[in-house]
Amino acid sequence: MGSTRLPVLCLAHPLLLLPTARLTIPISHSVADAVLALLDDSDAAQPVLAAVPIPAPDDAEFERPVNVGTAARVVRLARPRAGQPYLLSLHGLVRIRLVDGVRPSVAGGNPGLEVHGIEYVGADDGTPRGATVEAFKDAALRMLDRLARDSAQPQRKDEWMRVAAMVEDISHARAAWMADVLVAAVSGQYPDKLAFLAATNVDDRLRRATELFIKQTSISEVSKKIASAVDESLSRQQKEYFLRQQLAAIQRELHSLHNPHNTNPNPNPNNANIGFGTGAPSDLDEDEQADADDLADLRKRIDAMQPASEERKVAVREWRRLKRIPQGSVENGVIRTYLEWLTSVPWPSHSTTPTPGTAIGVLRDPAFLPKARAQLDADHYGLDQIKRRLIEYLAVVRLRAMADATAQEKLQKLPSSESSLANEKALVPVTPKITPTPDPTPKKTSPRVKGPILLFVGPPGTGKTSLGQSIAKALDRPFQRISLGGVRDEAEIRGHRRTYVASGPGMIVQALRKAGRSDPVILLDEIDKVGHSNFHGDPGAALLEVLDPEQNHSFNDHYINVPIDLSQVLFICTSNTLETISAPLLDRCEVVELSGYTYDEKIHIARRFLLPKQITTNGLTDVQIQLTDASLLHIATLYTREAGVRSLERAIGAVVRSKAVEWAEHLDALAAPKNNADADKEAEKPWRSVVEAHELEAILGVPRWDGEEREREERRGVVYGLVVTGMGEGGIMPVESAAVPGAGRLKLTGSLGDVIKESGEIALSWVKTHAFDLGITAGRGIDPLKVPDPMDIHLHLPAGAQKKDGPSAGIAMTCAFVSLLSGACVPKDIAMTGEITLRGRVTPVGGIRMKVLGAHRAQIRKVILPWANRKDVEHDVAPEIRREMQFVFVRTVSEALEAAFGKGTLGWRRETVLLESRL
Repeated sequence: MGSTRLPVLCLAHPLLLLPTARLTIPISHSVADAVLALLDDSDAAQPVLAAVPIPAPDDAEFERPVNVGTAARVVRLARPRAGQPYLLSLHGLVRIRLVDGVRPSVAGGNPGLEVHGIEYVGADDGTPRGATVEAFKDAALRMLDRLARDSAQPQRKDEWMRVAAMVEDISHARAAWMADVLVAAVSGQYPDKLAFLAATNVDDRLRRATELFIKQTSISEVSKKIASAVDESLSRQQKEYFLRQQLAAIQRELHSLHNPHNTNPNPNPNNANIGFGTGAPSDLDEDEQADADDLADLRKRIDAMQPASEERKVAVREWRRLKRIPQGSVENGVIRTYLEWLTSVPWPSHSTTPTPGTAIGVLRDPAFLPKARAQLDADHYGLDQIKRRLIEYLAVVRLRAMADATAQEKLQKLPSSESSLANEKALVPVTPKITPTPDPTPKKTSPRVKGPILLFVGPPGTGKTSLGQSIAKALDRPFQRISLGGVRDEAEIRGHRRTYVASGPGMIVQALRKAGRSDPVILLDEIDKVGHSNFHGDPGAALLEVLDPEQNHSFNDHYINVPIDLSQVLFICTSNTLETISAPLLDRCEVVELSGYTYDEKIHIARRFLLPKQITTNGLTDVQIQLTDASLLHIATLYTREAGVRSLERAIGAVVRSKAVEWAEHLDALAAPKNNADADKEAEKPWRSVVEAHELEAILGVPRWDGEEREREERRGVVYGLVVTGMGEGGIMPVESAAVPGAGRLKLTGSLGDVIKESGEIALSWVKTHAFDLGITAGRGIDPLKVPDPMDIHLHLPAGAQKKDGPSAGIAMTCAFVSLLSGACVPKDIAMTGEITLRGRVTPVGGIRMKVLGAHRAQIRKVILPWANRKDVEHDVAPEIRREMQFVFVRTVSEALEAAFGKGTLGWRRETVLLESRL
């Protein structure tokens, strides 16, 4: 055992170098420079270094020092081409142990070769025991024999056999060397090889090599057995299929011999019972009988199709192909699946389409519209304008359906009257006249003019999907929902072609099959989240044909490949935003906006819908839990701040579950033995079913929005603006400004877009122009950012991770600049929105209803809006909101400043000043 110092090269996981082995690895330029320096300084032609394996970073041993490795001779260092790493070839010599060890976490950042003290171990291994050597030889010979048998190349097999001959003749003193050679040659796991490298005792090293060889032999045997079993299974399936085909042919021949005069009226041979005697059914024929029944049902559905129609022609053609193809073949299953889908589509036939009397029975009811209003009122609270639009929609659907039914009845009566007239004229002798044979194909009427396709747009949780369900209930039609969120393949709408494996129809055909009628109500949910054009096609463009009344009477699904009439389907779409919907798709829809609910509407919704639902879901009754209006308002204002009611429902569910736990514990206390003092005290307590507002913090935790209310304060340079989030929810956002030393520049932060940055520059330009009128500067033409002291203005909109853009923050930024430069503050219960121009005009903006509802949820008492948005407030905002808030409509920035700061707060200079023209 010797001691010396060598440069250490760290081998990243899973690289490992054993003695007698060779290894070629790519190295970085810094390590290559260190190796070149070692070559130059060394007297030998091939210097020696220490190769130390480093564990993986996720390994538990990564933080511990590594002290095992291999002394390796540098065989070759290849200079790379441009842009390629160096290649270093090493030859393992002997095992080593590092005196002080190498820490992996530190070695990963070492660019060169550090020199460490090492000790050579295993150089004079000694002679192992005979039993250990014999066990090593047996395991090595078994492994080499398995490798030779599994080798596909004869040359490789001969090499393994030669190595096996060397193992048989190896002496006990050379067994350790042979172990190093074999372990380096076979592909073992990294921990096993690392443990073999760390073994210093020769007997221990041979035992570890023996275990590794046994493991490799077992893995190879199991892999070979699995591969042969798979091949045997495949050959067995092919043989079974061939024998079944022979058996079916023999049974058909025997059936024809035993029944020479077959009088079975059933033209389908698969419906006959196949037997060897009287043909009586047997228990062994249950599967075959079920298959025959399925085929018979498939044939009935084909017969029920409209005669001479396109779908019937295709079905008959595919049925004939099905009868010609053997039953067990793959093509037979493909055709049968296609026929099942084709016959399950509700085609216009006497078996799937209701009679005219029942089809419009609901629509002909004189109380149809009052019942529809009652249905909408029962399912939704508020949304008066939405309900009014839906009643108009249902009235148009009713009138159109009644007009179509009347026209159809006239067409059905026309042939009968003509035939009766012909019978009357047959009594009079007339000259024979050849009349053309009537075409059995029904004449398709021109596509009827359809009503608009409604598109409900609003934040999540506002009842868009449930409105579609209410329409389906009012019309007494089946309701199907198709979720388009994340759909990025056109085939999911139009279906896959039959040439593909596992092909099938699209979502539209699947919805029609589930509905079972040709006139369902189909809700296309989340249409704004459908994928855009990619290599899978454009699913948004595929929806154009579905939603176009001029085209959807002959919708073509790629799998069905027969025109499908979608003109009787009522399509309703939902979306959270209009920005991501393509213009052609949006043009086919009528937008109906659902902005959100007020606190009063949320309380009624919680009382009528959410609380009873949660009570039933959690196994309680109305007697066991009651929430006061104050508690519901406390939850809505301090624990939820949303346009919809989903978070409100979750919070109510948490309260109900908490009371359910208390009720269960109360019942357990009543049923407990009387000797338990605590149970007796719990049982004596009367049950309190009412949940007060002060108890909610113990159940729901600290209010989420209480902190925001405390942080809102009157400060110089801070103004609150109105915003609309990406999900369509309104809210308030502070516009913060601060003066910092600088050179008169404006700095904008907060993930702002180009439009909102331009609004900030316009606002600052207006303030500079009117700085003297506002009393900010002592004279005209003075820049307030440079006189008396130069400074910069930093404008920030919080929530910096959220993208913000749009011109509606113009007057808020103007008020923030005026407040910063003049020292006046805007009250914290005032919020504003509006676009400004350089002339000082306030122009209208969008999303007024959402912004006003957001301001109401944030307890804003005064809102400053553009004058042109006055009609939006009167038309869209509920009267109870208008009564609780003060609205100030302004035409100019001067009016906005006066409304924000208060009359007389800003010292305006109104005197007329004559300036000399510079033209």
